[in-house]
Amino acid sequence: MAAFARSPRRKSPPMLGAWIIHETRVLASANIAVTRHERRRGLKDFPDASIPLVIPKCRWVHSFGMHFPVDVVYLDENDTIVAIRPLQRNRIGRPVLRAARVVETTPNAFRHWGLGPGDAIRIRDAEFPAAPESTPSR
Repeated sequence: MAAFARSPRRKSPPMLGAWIIHETRVLASANIAVTRHERRRGLKDFPDASIPLVIPKCRWVHSFGMHFPVDVVYLDENDTIVAIRPLQRNRIGRPVLRAARVVETTPNAFRHWGLGPGDAIRIRDAEFPAAPESTPSR
């Protein structure tokens, strides 16, 4: 039986792109960690958190192996901000049980955009535009 091993030099495909939107304003482009490898790696291999990372189905994160601090934005199932917590390098964040996913971003980015707990955002897939609200009938 032949075993198929993955080459260690093989590059991962790029992460899924997205936009972070509040009301009608696009706040930032982001990456979405889709695969198990992307979720485990997080922002560890990035030089900084200038491009936010969305981690679906997540209630807590750690920053082991990262070279910079981040803000962790916890979102509920409706993408309402539940909490924003700073996370220094090589630390474990506290779980937020009401969270359905998290966004790792540069410190104070959401505060700079005027957002805090209770505000709703949207994470929109950048690959596929949204369907129109209503379609005219003919």
